[in-house]
Order: sequence, then structure tokens, then C-alpha cells
Amino acid sequence: MMTYTIGAGCCEAVGVWRHTRYRSMDIRFWLDSTLSRVFPGTKARRRDSLDLLAARGERVSFQACVRNPRNTHVNARVTVLAPDGIDVTTRRVGYVPMKHHNPDDVGEWDGIGHIPGLVPDPLYPEDSTVVGPLETQSFWINVSVPPDYPPGDYAIVVNFAVDDALARVLIATLSVSAVVIDRSNPFPVAHWFYADALCDWYKVEPYEERFWGIVEPYMRDVASHGGSCQYVPLFTPPTDGVKRPHQLLRVTTPRKGRYAFDFTDVLRWIKLARKSGATYFEWTHFFTQWGVKNALRIYRDNSDPNSLLWPPETEATSETYRTFLAQFLPEFHNFLKAHRLTKCSIFHVSDEPHGDEHLSNYRAARALLKELAPWMEVWDALSDIRYAREGLTDHPIPSISVAKQFVEEGFAAYAYFCCGPRGKYLNRLMDTPLAKIRMSGWLFHRLKARGFLHWGYNYWYKSQTQELIDPFTEQSGGIWPAWPYGDAFVVYPGPDGPLDSIRWEAFGESMQDMALLRTLGIDADDAVLAGINDYNDFPFSESWITSARKTLLEENACTA
Repeated sequence: MMTYTIGAGCCEAVGVWRHTRYRSMDIRFWLDSTLSRVFPGTKARRRDSLDLLAARGERVSFQACVRNPRNTHVNARVTVLAPDGIDVTTRRVGYVPMKHHNPDDVGEWDGIGHIPGLVPDPLYPEDSTVVGPLETQSFWINVSVPPDYPPGDYAIVVNFAVDDALARVLIATLSVSAVVIDRSNPFPVAHWFYADALCDWYKVEPYEERFWGIVEPYMRDVASHGGSCQYVPLFTPPTDGVKRPHQLLRVTTPRKGRYAFDFTDVLRWIKLARKSGATYFEWTHFFTQWGVKNALRIYRDNSDPNSLLWPPETEATSETYRTFLAQFLPEFHNFLKAHRLTKCSIFHVSDEPHGDEHLSNYRAARALLKELAPWMEVWDALSDIRYAREGLTDHPIPSISVAKQFVEEGFAAYAYFCCGPRGKYLNRLMDTPLAKIRMSGWLFHRLKARGFLHWGYNYWYKSQTQELIDPFTEQSGGIWPAWPYGDAFVVYPGPDGPLDSIRWEAFGESMQDMALLRTLGIDADDAVLAGINDYNDFPFSESWITSARKTLLEENACTA
């Protein structure tokens, strides 16, 4: 017989449950994995208990679900009790409209029969809601285990109340392994972080005092979901259209042809990011996107979009830009060395160059950086293996559609995906199965990725513009099907910081899975990873993930 460690509050709740005659027996309650989406029309499932397995230092999750079969609404509340020392967070799973499935040749979708319609995605810090007639609602429960918590089995007690009366009590069993997660050497994970979107949404100016209180919870959120790398808008990013000026670096021109640099706000950003959990730092590309054709738009004043140091059409390797870089790069290097940033920084030339003309432009731009900053290595998202073969890009970041080719040719490569590839490939769109998203960390480990990059943490704009969208009603940058639903952002703007999406939660737990693999020293060719062959050929199911985690935690518990 299984025995549980149950806190006093949990015992009291179980006692009430055993002696209560329910007045809501027609309302259905169950526990579910967070690897399944629960839609408003999801039928009740028979799952009265749930087993959770956690290493020490991990955060695991499950869902508490309510189905209302009545023709009137009910008020539902969930209260979760756990033993002392285990932290529990409850959030309501919100629904947003999704007008279409994302085009996909294979059609490996979640939500068939529910889409078009309301899709579960944002998580609200609420433990109660009104459940309408013939409607289902779920709550997302996170359970955090401290690194020094005693191994053993514990009861997580879930109380469901309907119209303020206790209606049902269900228990999830939390089995805590002796294994302790080691996070001292995190896998590099970078997400492009849009400070301009925060300014526009919350109506603040770049880097005024109010801004810093807004950005901090977002930085913490990135780090808490395995985002070990914090983007630094040293200059206004030259990606996805012309943005409002929001460079951290203050640049002045004391006289013609001479530049002066003030790193005050850059340093404040770095210190806040480190405090929030960042290990690595990704810096703005030095040249324009999709062609390496022009110099960056660098401003004297963030409040004046006309305060450019040179015309926008200034060429990438022009004498004007060379003069600027020749003065800036030594100062930048000194700043990096002074603040222990040189070895934990990611630098870029240009994003997604492709074709022969772009390759020629990239060669010239890379040669300029090598001449002026021989100490700098570069990382870039690109999928043409010639960049690696010629040694132009020190750390290539190929699309997952070709990443395996880079590894097979001996190039240590990172990986990325964005709008595509789709089909059987890994992605994290709003109709990508959650179990598929959860496989991210397993694939990165098995396929020997050196890191991961994604462009969309909080891009709340209409594509390529400065026009804000409402992310609660539009998730494709306003240009579906060119951009799929769910590609541009993984968090929603909340009144006090980010509202996580369930896609972001699944990705974050996948990074935790990867941390487990790295903690235990699991080789990429280990038998536990059998079946993972490429980014479009891998298993994804609750049973596979649960079985693999159980194997890792149980087989290594005695060596912990």
C-alpha cells in the first residue's frame, strides 16, 4: 500500500471530503496532464488521480478540470494543498480565438474539431471562474520542489468547490527523487526580447524609471523557463521592420567624425538581467537583416526617430560605418571585459542571409568585424552550410530542417525554428501538440545542438510595423497564413508582468528535462533517447515522456 506524507491542512481537507454529501454530483471533475489541451468543448475524462515524478529542484505541473453539463452557469473554485515546503501555484487556463488551423502539409495538429474556435493558451493568476453551460474549464497547477527536499511520496490535495460548496477532492501523488537538478552550466537558449513592445504596451518611454519596474518580471520569466540568454538592445534591433528607437547605448557626436559612448543604461540592463537569472547575453546584430546590405540605424535620441547618425541607406561596409565601428568596438570590448561579459556573450553579423548576393555581402561585413574586432566570434541564424564551410560564421544557427546536416559535417551548430518548418517538425504553434513542444529539450540533447534561438518572445506587433496588435485576439501578426498562429510570442501582457502561455510552460518544462539529462551525464546516444532520429522523426506522447523521466530518475536515484 502506498503511504503519503500529508500536511495538516491536507488531512483536514481529506476528512471533509470523506464526510460530505455533494450537491453537485452532476458536475464532473478530474485531474489531467499538462501535455493535453483542455478546450471549452472537451468532454469529461475519467482520471481521478495522477502521478507526478520530480527531481529535487524541479517544477512539475498538472491540470485540475471542471465540466459543467448543466444548462445554467456555475461558479467553480480550485484550492490546492501541499506539504510544508512545497510551493504550489494555481492559474486559470484562458481561451483565445483561433480562426483557422495553421497550414500544414501533414496536418499533425492538436484541436481538430475545436478549431476554428476558442483555444487554451494564456494563464491567468486566478483560482476561480464562471463555467458556462456545457463548458469545460481547467486550472494549471505548478508544484515546485526545493533542491534540499527529502525524497519520498507526497499528496497534493485538490479541492473543487462549486457555488462555494465543497464538491470533490482529488489527490495527485508527487514522488520526489533523490536526484538534484544541477543548473550551474545551463544550455544556451535565446529568445528575442522586445523592449519596444513593453514601452508601447505599457505606455512608457525607453529606459525612463518606470520602464525598469516593467521589464524586470519579464526578464525573470525568460530565465524561469530555461531562457539562459537575455537579449540586450544595445542598438535598436534591425529585425522585422523599422522599429521605434530604443537603443540602450547613448551616442553623442562631440565633433564631426568623432563619437562618444555612454554605457550607463547598458550596464543597468546587464545587472538586472543577471539578478533575474541570465547567464548569457545576446547583442544586437551589427548589420541589417536579410541581405547584410546596410549599416544599423543608430540614433542620438530615442525620442526622435529623425536623429539618425547617417542616412538609412548607408552601406554596410561604407567608410561612414567603418569609422563608427572603429571607434565603438574597442570601447565595447573594454566594457565587456570590465563586466565579465566577453565569454558569455553572443554576437551577430546579420539575420537569415540566403543566396549568393547575401553570401558576398556577409563575407565583406564579417571581414570588417574581423579586422576591427579580432576577438569577436559570431553566431547567426542561417541555413546555407557554405557559411560554416568557409568559416564565416563561428557558431552557425541553422534551421532545424537542416541542422542535422551541419552536425554530420562536423560543425558544432545551434538550432532554430520560426514560422517553419511545420508538418512533422518540432515547433510550438497554437495547434502544435503540447507533448510535441515538450520534446524540445530531448531533441536538442539527442541531436547535439549547442544552443537554441527563437525570434518571438513578446512580438506584439502587426508584422514588420510599429502598430500594436491585441495579442488576446490576434496571434499571427495580422498576416495569417504568412505567419502562423503562435509564432510571434509566447507570453501575453498582464497588468503586473507577463502572462505565460501553456506553450511557453511546455517549452520551459522541456528545458528542465534537458537539464535533467545534463545533470545525469546522459550521452546523446543513450538508449533512453532511442527513437529520436531528427527534428521531424521522434516520438511525442505523455507515455513516452513519463516513461523516459521515470527511467532517468529511478535508475539514477541511488547515485544522487
